[in-house]
Amino acid sequence: MSTMNTVGRPTTPNEVSTKPDTLTGGRGLLQDEALIFEGEGWGKTGVDLPEPKTDGGDLGGLVRADPIGLPGLSEPEAMRHYVRLSQKNHAIDLAIYPLGSCTMKHNPRLNEKMARLPGFSDIHPLQPQSTVQGALELMDSLSHWLTTLTGMPAVALSPKAGAHGELCGLMAIRAAHRAAGHGLRSDKPRNKVLVPTSAHGTNPATAAFVGYQVVEIAQTDDGRVDLADLAAKLGDDVAAIMVTNPNTCGLFERDILEISRLTHEAGAYFYCDGANFNAIVGRVRPGDLGVDAMHINLHKTFSTPHGGGGPGAGPVVLSEALAPFAPAPWVVGGKDGFRLVEFAEDEAEQAFGRLCAFQGQMGMYVRALSYMMSHGSDGLRQVAEDAVLNANYIKARLEDLMSPAFPEGPCMHEALFDDEWLKGTDITTLDFAKAMIDEGFHPMTMYFPLVVHGAMLIEPTETESKAELDRFIEAMRALATAAKAGDVDRFKGAPFHAPMRRLDETRAARQPVLRWTAPEGSNRAA
Repeated sequence: MSTMNTVGRPTTPNEVSTKPDTLTGGRGLLQDEALIFEGEGWGKTGVDLPEPKTDGGDLGGLVRADPIGLPGLSEPEAMRHYVRLSQKNHAIDLAIYPLGSCTMKHNPRLNEKMARLPGFSDIHPLQPQSTVQGALELMDSLSHWLTTLTGMPAVALSPKAGAHGELCGLMAIRAAHRAAGHGLRSDKPRNKVLVPTSAHGTNPATAAFVGYQVVEIAQTDDGRVDLADLAAKLGDDVAAIMVTNPNTCGLFERDILEISRLTHEAGAYFYCDGANFNAIVGRVRPGDLGVDAMHINLHKTFSTPHGGGGPGAGPVVLSEALAPFAPAPWVVGGKDGFRLVEFAEDEAEQAFGRLCAFQGQMGMYVRALSYMMSHGSDGLRQVAEDAVLNANYIKARLEDLMSPAFPEGPCMHEALFDDEWLKGTDITTLDFAKAMIDEGFHPMTMYFPLVVHGAMLIEPTETESKAELDRFIEAMRALATAAKAGDVDRFKGAPFHAPMRRLDETRAARQPVLRWTAPEGSNRAA
């Protein structure tokens, strides 16, 4: 049978010296796709609708006078359009996603299945509370997991993302100082927030938005908070400090207990940016470190990577001192079931109110609790251990060719390199990142943190296998070797194999073209 199947079917490919252009613009099975406005079908519709029984006269001047300006697509055409577009993007389902800004890791499909269960996916925030007891119980269980993992007595679930959580924490801190007579408009205001130079950009932005003056804390040569500078700037006008731990350089703040002690002695509160909680979950409880408030990116540590823009959730855990100032609502359980309350009866004057209209992001609550319960306490501990192990493996395998920003000692969940190793090559961090696209990898975070010149921040996450890490590392080593060998054209022209070539990123950011314009003479509406 095998002999018959090969008759007349040569299996050895012919060698060719050039790759011919294709008529369709496709590359093999990867289809080319024009803008939706550039296709045909302007005079048709993809669905059959009955003629309207009314003429819309009751709309007055709001009746549309011109065509809607959208092409008509059948269901197959619409499906193919969006599938083809999706194939032009990198995704975590295709390969490692080393972007270190929002832990782009595999999202277990179990979590998605749970979030789509009836009773979670189809409830409405204005339903009677008696009809959503399961959802309220889930929120109560999630709160228990978060307070247990962090060693903090209270949690506000409603913040929608990390920066929203920062806003929540600083508003609670502002309310606490106001209650103590040190509000921003008092005679002795605490009106400053101290922020390290390596902080996430949202930290100083949030502090300024709440009304505080932002003061920078210096960083030591080994990438950590400068204790001497912190002590010099702490005083009775400081409301809080905002420190990320592990920090943005991928390092644990080893003086965290001293930072906490100095802050509290000065009468200030310690806000911890919990964006990197995935590096210590199950290993360290922030409450034991003296933290007063910390947001937790459910979409980062506990699945559903949201690097595409959403959805997100950023609950804030609070110390005993700040718990009375948390926003509404609270989930309270009793013999009659669960209910939402606006505030504890004896704390009405202290709480600063609601942070958002309803109760938060239900879908994210379900995904996060599903992730926690499927891993268990031991599994969550392994999450942190594997994230740190993977990052250190990358650092160890690349440090002979690339230059670690902080070579002494291990890193935490992300390996940070600078561009020192590229000196004399005429190749920049951006050039190197663009060449990674040709190898099939999304670039790592570039030029951040700002305290590291030409930064390359690689976060492998805990979900990558050693085989995938090795594939990524070998590609990085090959590119680094080519860069040092002087193969400048390979980098300056990259990417060569992507659906789009390199753009003028500065111009695209400053002068974006956000509206398609029909060619002159066309009867298509723009």
